[in-house]
Amino acid sequence: MAKPPSVADYLAELDHPLKPVVEWLRSTLLAADPALNERIKWNAPSFGPGDEDRITLMLRDADKVRIIFHRGAKAEGDAGFQFSDPSGLLEWVNNERGLVVFHSLAEAQAAEAALTQLARAWLAATR
Repeated sequence: MAKPPSVADYLAELDHPLKPVVEWLRSTLLAADPALNERIKWNAPSFGPGDEDRITLMLRDADKVRIIFHRGAKAEGDAGFQFSDPSGLLEWVNNERGLVVFHSLAEAQAAEAALTQLARAWLAATR
């Protein structure tokens, strides 16, 4: 089985209209928690502590970048999980995951403080 590309290699080859948003999100998320690891998961950058994924980008649409805040496979079915979004950015998909959507670099950069706050709170709540 071939080793997945590094995130840097993946981004060097990425052909996406919002590539600057993806690159900015990567640096912002990594700066939010220096202990995060990154990898390519589901054909997009994913971030989390150790070998766990907690924040994954979704790049299938040309007009937006979605950031999925999730709890990993082991958390499925845990209806007792509760999270209060301090940023107001999160749109809940279900009790397992939420998402944030950006359509431009300017939109993402305007939300930098809130996104950083959200990422830190999410990582603390899901560790």
